[in-house]
Amino acid sequence: MSGSVDEIQRRISERRARVYTASEFKAMVRDGRRPALEDVDVVTCGTMGVMSGTMAVLSIPVADPGTFKRADSITINGVPGTVGPCPNESLGLVDCVVYGTARRDARYGGGHMFRDLVAGETVTVEAGSGSRTFESRVTLEEVPFARMILTRGAFRNYTGFTNGSDDPFTTIFSGPRPMASGFLEASVSGCGEINPIQNDPGLDYLRPGASVLLNGAPGMVIGTGTRSTPGKPNLSVAADMKGMSSEYMGGFVTSEGPECITSVATAIPVTDGRALEGVSVLDEEVELPLTDVRDRKPVHSDTYASVWGGTDLSVTADLSKCLNCTSCRADEFCPCDASPSGGIDPVRCMSCGLCVRTCVGNVFSCDTGSLDFGGRPIPITVRQSSRFKAERLCSEVKALVESGDWFLRCFDGRI
Repeated sequence: MSGSVDEIQRRISERRARVYTASEFKAMVRDGRRPALEDVDVVTCGTMGVMSGTMAVLSIPVADPGTFKRADSITINGVPGTVGPCPNESLGLVDCVVYGTARRDARYGGGHMFRDLVAGETVTVEAGSGSRTFESRVTLEEVPFARMILTRGAFRNYTGFTNGSDDPFTTIFSGPRPMASGFLEASVSGCGEINPIQNDPGLDYLRPGASVLLNGAPGMVIGTGTRSTPGKPNLSVAADMKGMSSEYMGGFVTSEGPECITSVATAIPVTDGRALEGVSVLDEEVELPLTDVRDRKPVHSDTYASVWGGTDLSVTADLSKCLNCTSCRADEFCPCDASPSGGIDPVRCMSCGLCVRTCVGNVFSCDTGSLDFGGRPIPITVRQSSRFKAERLCSEVKALVESGDWFLRCFDGRI
């Protein structure tokens, strides 16, 4: 046996742990070279994508103590929050909760604001108290408390969506334009074989106290999330926002308004044969049901091999092909505001593929795959998860494990 979690932690602390990223491990499994139990201690896993169940608990400085008694309302960069639960009477601070799906307008929401804060940008805070309004401009460093909580995310697997009606359909799954009718396109989420729960489907390790990176910051699992079921489990996770990276989070614009991008990565200890089987799962074995977005009824089923097997993980651009359109459709329909016409901002880009579909000059290229619909391929036009960045997170966790700086459990309350 590889040993208990404590024994594996000892090898990590002594820098003797045998560690693989999920992609490295899966490559060996496919080639018939799966390491034996005694040859692996840890497999690092990650996922990044649209996770609506994200919120932040903030304590925001608004004015000098004594300026007002209690706040009734608050917005941050125009994104509304909910004041409370503590009133912070006369302190000039406002405790509040902001949801990742809260919206200032059709293209800016809580996820965008979270990313701006983490990126070090100054945000505008407006608090209402009775008939008076107080304004301040702050950075994350000036916020004494900023805790992010993922109420549900990192699902073991997701559902692919298509539209079988005769009319386009507005939905959170289509990016900033309606989903085409007649089963002409599909939207997918999830990172398949490298997703943490896919590698620990029984949540043997991913229990309260297990260490994770939430948007790149040290955090921990606090339990299963809302709508979690034995067949389709998900996680609830918490971390301090001040350790996060703007590259692994953000906003995602859809035809129903802005959503929130969140990432989760971790190291799964391989303690026994059951754990070894868990981390050996491949995309070809991970089911991806295809559902009609109008009524959520399944119409077919495929696997994540169609999403990530042999496809391109990132978008490339050849700006020499640019037609210099008066209005750039790639910019207009980019859900992450990655400014593709300027050469794609790698920090914001999710490689969703929409610029490939909307640019009339064919500046952008990316094979995003297709889903099988009873022998008929339906092209994947929107990927709401980034396998490319999730794999980078796996590498970051591996580096932490190899350096001895990863703790499998967080029961000491380090967040």
